[in-house]
Amino acid sequence: MLNKVVFLDRDGVINKVAAPHDYIKTWNEFEFFDGVATAIKKLNDAQYIVCIVTNQRGVAQGIMSMEDVNEIHKQMQCKLELSGAHLDAIFVCPHENGTCACRKPQTGMFQQAEAIYQFDKNSSYMVGDSESDILAGKKFGVKTIAITIKEFAADYKCNSLFEAVNYILQEEVK
Repeated sequence: MLNKVVFLDRDGVINKVAAPHDYIKTWNEFEFFDGVATAIKKLNDAQYIVCIVTNQRGVAQGIMSMEDVNEIHKQMQCKLELSGAHLDAIFVCPHENGTCACRKPQTGMFQQAEAIYQFDKNSSYMVGDSESDILAGKKFGVKTIAITIKEFAADYKCNSLFEAVNYILQEEVK
């Protein structure tokens, strides 16, 4: 039986976004949304592989370093683990727009995950808050869930990661 994956965008799904034209550059600027650890733990308990796929253009712009991004992710993982939750992998695109195949809406980060984990795309999801997240998920061939007040061409729309996870787990039992 193949694995199931839930791909999560980071900023806007896991944590609050930075001010317009700014980036989450340090752990001190990172703030989890309510219910995130519980939602991820529910996915872990249901045997989903949970991967973050995040564009971090601030690295290419010299606003922050990959070390800064890695430190944020290390702290994020530690906090999640305190709640019994974990991320299986974190994929980061540090590149400028139009310079790579990994920056969403391209599918390079998804392909990296596919090289590590064998999974069923029909049972897998991309949860994001931007049009590029949804387009990337659609291009890769997984179901898409938009966490947003805007209208994107996502398969489903939810108000939070917690709500999206409950939807995914309800769909699984159908």
